[in-house]
Amino acid sequence: MTPIAGAVALNLAFGFSILSIICLFIFTLNEDKRLFLTGQRLSLGISFFVFLSTFILWYQLIISNFDIDYVARYTSIETPFIYKISALWAGQSGSLLFWLFILSIFATITVLQNQSKHHGLMPWVIISLSIIQLFFLILTNFVTNPFMPTDADFVVANGNGLNPLLQNVTMAIHPPTLYLGYVGFSVPFAFAISALMNRDTSTLWIQSIRRWTLVAWLFLSSGIILGGWWAYQELGWGGYWAWDPVENASFMPWLTATAFLHSIIIQEKKDMLRIWNMALIILTFTLCIFGTFLTRSGVMSSVHSFTASSLGPIFLIFVFLILIISFSLMYLRKSELRSEKRMESFTSRESGFLFNNLVFVVMCFAVFWGTLFPVISETVRGTKITVGPPFFNQINVPIGLILLALTGVGPLLAWRNTSKQSLIKNFTFPILSGLIAAIIFLFIGFRGSVVISFSLSVFVLATISTEFKRGISARTKKFNESIFKALFAMVSKNRSRYGGYIVHVGIVFMFVGFTGHAFDKEKEFSLTKGQSDHVAGYEFTLLKLSETERPNHYAWISDIRVTDNKGEYVTNLYPEKRIYFHKNPDVNRRQPHSELDIYSTLNKDIYSIFSAVDNENGVVFIKIMVNPLVRWVWIGGYILVIGTMIALWPRKD
Repeated sequence: MTPIAGAVALNLAFGFSILSIICLFIFTLNEDKRLFLTGQRLSLGISFFVFLSTFILWYQLIISNFDIDYVARYTSIETPFIYKISALWAGQSGSLLFWLFILSIFATITVLQNQSKHHGLMPWVIISLSIIQLFFLILTNFVTNPFMPTDADFVVANGNGLNPLLQNVTMAIHPPTLYLGYVGFSVPFAFAISALMNRDTSTLWIQSIRRWTLVAWLFLSSGIILGGWWAYQELGWGGYWAWDPVENASFMPWLTATAFLHSIIIQEKKDMLRIWNMALIILTFTLCIFGTFLTRSGVMSSVHSFTASSLGPIFLIFVFLILIISFSLMYLRKSELRSEKRMESFTSRESGFLFNNLVFVVMCFAVFWGTLFPVISETVRGTKITVGPPFFNQINVPIGLILLALTGVGPLLAWRNTSKQSLIKNFTFPILSGLIAAIIFLFIGFRGSVVISFSLSVFVLATISTEFKRGISARTKKFNESIFKALFAMVSKNRSRYGGYIVHVGIVFMFVGFTGHAFDKEKEFSLTKGQSDHVAGYEFTLLKLSETERPNHYAWISDIRVTDNKGEYVTNLYPEKRIYFHKNPDVNRRQPHSELDIYSTLNKDIYSIFSAVDNENGVVFIKIMVNPLVRWVWIGGYILVIGTMIALWPRKD
C-alpha cells in the first residue's frame, strides 16, 4: 500500500460524498427508490475509502516511511510500536483523518442498522452524516493532507519522534475514547435534523437515538476521566483538572449532553420539552465541533492543543453554519415543537428535571464564557486578560454543589405532583442523614464548602439507597425472593432507572475525590544520598541515584524511601528524570521529561516529581505532594461506566 493510494482513496471518498448528498436530496423531492438506494450505497462507499486511507496511513507509520511528512514528524525508528499506532492522532492531519474514520464507522453502522426501519428519517440522516463527512474530507484533501510528501532535498533517515508527553499508555487510549464521544453525537444530531426536515417531532427520533446518545455520552465521560488520569500521571503538577481551554472544550458538550439525556426521559414519558431536546442536541454537536476548533485553531494556549494552523477560520465557519441552519429549522418548525402539556407542579419530577437542565446549561455558559473571555478581551481591548482556575472554581463549585443536591432530590419527587405527605416521607431520612453528617464533619474540624460537599454526598447516597431498599422490599414481599435475587431482578427489569442511580453513585464518589483537593500539601527540596526531608507527616530519604540508557531515552532514577511520623516503612518511590532523543547531536533537539511516581491508597496519594539533577554533585531536586482522596475520583469513574453500561440495555416493554 503506497501513500498515493491513500491520497487517491481520500479523493474518491470526497467525490462519493458529493454524489451521495445529490442523489439523496433529489430522492427527497421525487421519492424515486433507486435514488435512495444509490445514495445509501454511495454513503457506504465514502466510509470504505476512508477506512482504506486510514489503514494505509497506519501502515506507513508502522513501517516508518519518512517520505511522508506526517510520519517523519510524529514517529522515529526508536518510537515503540504502540506509540507508532497512537501517532495517528498525535498530529493535526492524522487526528482529522482519525475523526473522519470514527465518523465513517458510525455512519456505516447507522445505515446498516436502519435498512429495514425508519424509512422516513433515513434519507436526511444520511445526508446530514455525509455533509459532516464532506467537511472533514475537504480538510484532509485540500487543507492538511496526511499523505503530503516530506519537503526535503535529501533522504530522511529518521523522524522527529513522538512528544514524550504523549508516550504514555493512557494517551494511546484517551484521544480515541474522547473522539468516540465527540463523533458519536453526530448520529443523534443527524436524526434531530431529519426530524425537523420531515416535520416529525414525535418521540420517534428520540427512541431511535437513545442508545446512540448513551454510548456517545459513555465514551465522552470515559475520555474526560482518562484525560484527567493522564494529566495526573504524566504532567507532573499534581492535579487532574486545571480548567485548561481544551479540557473545557470536552466538558461543555458533556454538560449539554447530560442535560439532554435527562430531558429525553421527559419527552418519552410525558411528551414535553421538545424544544429543549432539539436545542440541547444541536448545542451538544456544535460544542463538539467547537472543541475540535479550539484544539486546532491556535487561539488558545494549551498543553493539549495542536500547533496553530489555518484550520481555525474554516472550523469557525462550519460552527456558525450548523447553528444558523439548525436553529433556523427549529424556528420554522416551532409550531410542531410546541407541546400541549405543561408542568403541573413545582414539586414534580418534571420540574426537577427542568431545573436540573437549567443548572447544566448555566454551568456550560459559565465555562464557555471563562474559556473565551481572554480571546474576546484581546480582540476588543488589545490586552489578553487571563482567566485561571480561581475564576472557574468560584463560579462552578457552587453550581456543582447545586447539581449534587439535585441528584438526590430528583428521585424523591413523583411525576406530575408530589403530595405534602410524600415529601415528608421521602425526604426525612436523606435530609436527617445529611444533617447528621454535617454536624459530624463540623465537629471533626471541616469548614465551608468541604462540609457542604461531604454532607450533600451523604444526602444523595441516602436517597439512592432508599430507592434501592424500597424496590428490593417490594420484590421480596411480593415474590418471596432473596435480597440478592430481588436486586438482580429489579435492576434487570428497569435497567435505565437503576443504571442511572449507579451513575449517580459514581458522581458522588467523584465529588468526594474533588473535595479532597482542599487538603493538598506540597513541598520542593533537594536531596543527596542518605539525606532526608519531611512533608505532611512523612519522611523522604534518598537511598540512591542510578542511571540507565533505554531505547528511546536516557534516565536518572531516584530511589526514595518513605516512612511515616512513627518511623514505620510506607513505600519506596522511583521518580525519574529522562532525556528523550539523547543521541541527537543537536542539544536543542533533546527533550527533558520528568517521569513521576505515585503511591496511592484510598485515603491519599503520595506524589513524587523528579524536577532536576546535579549529576556532578549527586543532588536531586524533588517535589512531593500529598493529595487526599484522589483515588475516589477514579473509583467514581469506574462506577459511572458500569452504571452507564447497565442503562444501555433498557427493558423492552
